Amino acid sequence: MRKRNNLTLYIFIAMILGAVVGYYIYANYPSETRNAFSSNIKLLSTIFLRLVQMIIAPLVFSTLVVGIAKLGNIKTVGRVGGKALLWFLSASLASLLLGMLLVNIFQPGASINLSNADVSGAQDLVGKTQQFSLQNFVEHVFPVSIIDAMAQNQVLQIVVFSVLFGIATAAIGEKGKIIIKALDAVSHVVLKMVGYVMMVAPLGVFGAIAGVMATQGPQIFVFYAQYFLYFIIGILLLWVLLITVGFIILQKRLPNLLKHIVQPIIIAFSTTSSEAVFPKLTEELERFGCDERIVSFVLPLGYSFNLDGSMMYMTFASMSIAEAYKIPLDYGTQLTMLLVLMLTSKGIAGVPRASLVVVTATCAMFKIPPEGVALILPIDHFCDMFRTATNVLGNALATSVVSKWEKALD
Repeated sequence: MRKRNNLTLYIFIAMILGAVVGYYIYANYPSETRNAFSSNIKLLSTIFLRLVQMIIAPLVFSTLVVGIAKLGNIKTVGRVGGKALLWFLSASLASLLLGMLLVNIFQPGASINLSNADVSGAQDLVGKTQQFSLQNFVEHVFPVSIIDAMAQNQVLQIVVFSVLFGIATAAIGEKGKIIIKALDAVSHVVLKMVGYVMMVAPLGVFGAIAGVMATQGPQIFVFYAQYFLYFIIGILLLWVLLITVGFIILQKRLPNLLKHIVQPIIIAFSTTSSEAVFPKLTEELERFGCDERIVSFVLPLGYSFNLDGSMMYMTFASMSIAEAYKIPLDYGTQLTMLLVLMLTSKGIAGVPRASLVVVTATCAMFKIPPEGVALILPIDHFCDMFRTATNVLGNALATSVVSKWEKALD
């Protein structure tokens, strides 16, 4: 316990030092020096993220296959999967509706100055959406090669293969037990590696915060204060909603769960990467008391289907851009947009800046200039910190709730 608390303290210190150092560079050096410093210091964050990404594919595959095989049969897998999807869909719908409600009440897009748009910065995202289609969605879900999916850390594709492999392993009976035992050992080795990798986390957090602060500076909060404020209100309301529902189901166990996941949430917040905490979150949920079979099955699914913070942000951002361009959206169109986001967001798990890619595609679909994404690019990193932390909270609650429903919570 003391070791985990020490690491949390080191991460907090790294965040503060990163902000101080980044601001010093921003305030005292010209833009060329700031950009060079940012590129170099972010290498610390890159090292940490690459070490974590190295672990994700073997961990997802080994834990998910073992989890499904140990569940025993397709009927049990279907029951647990059904309960998980019930939570995922309910939480996603609530998140999307909350984003829609906030925009209709506060109208943040009305205050955004179109002349501030950095259109060149949005070109990369606009280019990505030109290929966004039903075919593209299917290709993101079903792997042509599991080796290729693992090489690219395509979590959703790895999940599809692992589910089929796990069911097949359980179906062959005694022969499958050899595979289960081997993969179970692999998963424990990978989790041991997690402990080594997490020792680098404070350096990764320091590099990420210092790099962003050096180039953007604190005044970015002033320029976009209203937009950012309303988004934070939405995140707080979403946290209240998720924690309230979690308390109704988990009751007195909830504070203990929050204590276990505070470290993964801080790391996710600092690095804006849900993947960075997947191994650590797996470990902490098992320590909390969730059945390892449930964790192995539900958590990887959640990383593809249960991105609560991102879902809320997608409706919030899409409708704000429409407001900025003075494009009216009636409630029927808004609900249609909500359903489109519910579907399209499932096909790009693991894509960098995935929320912005989906927002850009949705804007194009509803005749809203997709270049409007440039309006929110300057503060997207800061918004991403909050929505990533929310995604981690949502998946931790989902896994714990399903464990409780299955009477598998120690």
